[in-house]
Amino acid sequence: MRYLFIIIQMLIMLYTSSAAAVSRIKDVVDVEGVRDNILIGYGLVVGLNNTGDDIKSMAFTEQSLMGMLERLGVNTRDRDIKSKNVAAVMVTGVLPPFARQGSRIDVTVSALGDCDSLLGGTLLITPMLGADGEVYAIAQGNVAIGGFKASGQGATVTKGVPTSGRIVNGALVEREVEFDFSSMKNIRFALKNADFTTAARISDAINAYLGTRTAKAIDPATVEVVIPPLFKSDIVGLVTSLEQLKIMPDDKAKIVIDEASGTIVIGQNVRISSVAIAQGGLTIRVTETPQVSQPLPFSETGETTVVPRTDIQVDEEKDNKLHVLKPSVTLQELVDGLNALGIGPRDLITILQAIKASGALQADIEIL
Repeated sequence: MRYLFIIIQMLIMLYTSSAAAVSRIKDVVDVEGVRDNILIGYGLVVGLNNTGDDIKSMAFTEQSLMGMLERLGVNTRDRDIKSKNVAAVMVTGVLPPFARQGSRIDVTVSALGDCDSLLGGTLLITPMLGADGEVYAIAQGNVAIGGFKASGQGATVTKGVPTSGRIVNGALVEREVEFDFSSMKNIRFALKNADFTTAARISDAINAYLGTRTAKAIDPATVEVVIPPLFKSDIVGLVTSLEQLKIMPDDKAKIVIDEASGTIVIGQNVRISSVAIAQGGLTIRVTETPQVSQPLPFSETGETTVVPRTDIQVDEEKDNKLHVLKPSVTLQELVDGLNALGIGPRDLITILQAIKASGALQADIEIL
């Protein structure tokens, strides 16, 4: 009974580890044609508490303010405008796929000039343009920021970024992006991480589900599915069903290194051949401890002087010896082998690059 219990536990662990690596097709692909569209606009934020742009030094803010007032019937030409309650901003947003006219999207507002804070400001009506120059949405509303700036004569406190904010549901969609999903004769799935093996597994899973050879991997980044006659009138239902199919994605052996922060990410397929590693360095420590020398009490001769004393220590790290990393079978064994060297992330980056140069590392190294 004891051995039976151990075997059951091992089977449960194997099932859990294999299930953790399985993903839905929905999580590893995008449906071609179903995509976001980037929007951008230029506008004015008003109502600031003397924290806006310096109009005299920001010509575009002054021109924009005068143009807006003229459109509203207010003549400001040849007038000296000194308001500090206005700021020129760039407004950005994302138009989601199949967004219908009248729906709302969030927008981000960012200061363009030298304003100090957008706290309490209101964005005036701003057209949001697409890459084709057409207006797809109109933005307006109160700007909510996550930071603040307070200053006095002797100190200034700033939290977060007070010159950037967000307007939830701040833009109204005025134009739709035409896309006739129901007239499609085939569907293309675009892999988020291009890979031949993953594309083939997606194709096989779809064919097994539909019972026909309707799916084909065109390249490592695209799987094309011919819509079966049964689903001609229900393409949405077909996509929903296919997205829920589960496959095991494959990936390349890769090590990602961020030298700026010392972060190292090692993929599960990384392997290292037998290699011997020695890591060490020369450390020289110089310590200055000057001492004061002065004459005896009541002495009429001599004077107080500072006597320099220098202590130099040299550490050649002679105790460091060669360590042998055996061929790693799992990621855990690789990590344990590198940790056995007792080194920090900075030195580990150098060691991994040296192992790669020696040809013993079967993985790609990507440096951010």
